[in-house]
Amino acid sequence: MAMKKFKNMLLLVLFMGVVSSQGVIGQESLHEVKGHPAAVAFSLLDIDDNTHSLAAYKGKVVIVNFWATWCPPCRFELPAMEKAYQKLKTEDVIMLGINVGEDADTIFSFTADYPVTFPLLMDRDSKVTQAYPVIGLPTTFVIDPNGKIIYRAVGTREWDERSLIKKVLALKKK
Repeated sequence: MAMKKFKNMLLLVLFMGVVSSQGVIGQESLHEVKGHPAAVAFSLLDIDDNTHSLAAYKGKVVIVNFWATWCPPCRFELPAMEKAYQKLKTEDVIMLGINVGEDADTIFSFTADYPVTFPLLMDRDSKVTQAYPVIGLPTTFVIDPNGKIIYRAVGTREWDERSLIKKVLALKKK
């Protein structure tokens, strides 16, 4: 079983490398999710042992980013996510980073080089990741105040770009 997970992760890294070399990573678009399905509820611990549940943020726009410390595109994206968070938190938009499969010590050490102030949650058994249509890392979902998944972004984005922030803020009015 561990070998299968390793092979899947390796394939994921190779896929993301191919996507990156073809210029898909870094597109500034958010792709609308057909049918706007309900976001799957979750409750996860952050690296300080605080519990965060999606239900606690009902009525708010929530950005949920699936990532890992070993993922080069994730490392590239995190500084822009932090800049976006600094702009969006005053607009009452929530940003959550869900780390896939790693422990608090690994994530904490990582944040010495990649500091972020938004909550970093731990999906140690990958159950939440498997419940969402995550294609590769990073994958990000934008959830509207009614708990519906409106947008998905596979690969990195410059989250602090005005066009992305405008799309996210527009969801507050719906």
